[in-house]
Amino acid sequence: MAADRDSRRDWIARRAAMELRDGDVVNLGIGLPTTVAGFVPPGIRVVFQSENGVLGLGPRPAPGDEDADLIDAGGGYVTVVPGACFFDSAAAFNMIRGGHIDVAILGALQVDELGNLANYIIPGKRVPGIGGGMDVATGARRVIGVTELMASDGTCKLVPRCTLPLTAAGEVNLIITDYGVIEVTPEGLVVQELAPDVQPEDLTSRTAARLRFIRKL
Repeated sequence: MAADRDSRRDWIARRAAMELRDGDVVNLGIGLPTTVAGFVPPGIRVVFQSENGVLGLGPRPAPGDEDADLIDAGGGYVTVVPGACFFDSAAAFNMIRGGHIDVAILGALQVDELGNLANYIIPGKRVPGIGGGMDVATGARRVIGVTELMASDGTCKLVPRCTLPLTAAGEVNLIITDYGVIEVTPEGLVVQELAPDVQPEDLTSRTAARLRFIRKL
């Protein structure tokens, strides 16, 4: 994909936002997923939830407009929309575990043919723990994994089977990368759409995961 990295990440976020439906309650993971809030199509009203206890998140604030009291679960600055409410983390996780989240959009270090998700630890690096990702991935009605296809070390994040510790097993429904949109089905991974300027061989040559194309793209 020829576009610069910021443009590729914006395409991922914009494409993920297109999957949202009016009235959805949506949880956004740390990093790339948080940018999805800035691309919700006009006329679509969704409610963003954060597991640190916010319902009604808005887009990222403009530089200089940050409020130290308004942060998401990853500690990033956020805005809130009219009618937003705040509560403790226990109530937030009751919402998640109770099946009240329609869509979770989560980043991925690896995602595989079975819809397994690994997104919290790289061996050898210190991390505080799995956090709420496990609860979000298993509690949401639909899970969308968003990620750049290639890691910084040149390895592909779309794999036959995850080799990193799993966040959740078999929970991912859709994968959106800077190379295209891939659905996880009982028959395997099905490429639904290619990103701009991407050819099928650009995708298939970079991953060992088995891919099917439902139509000529």
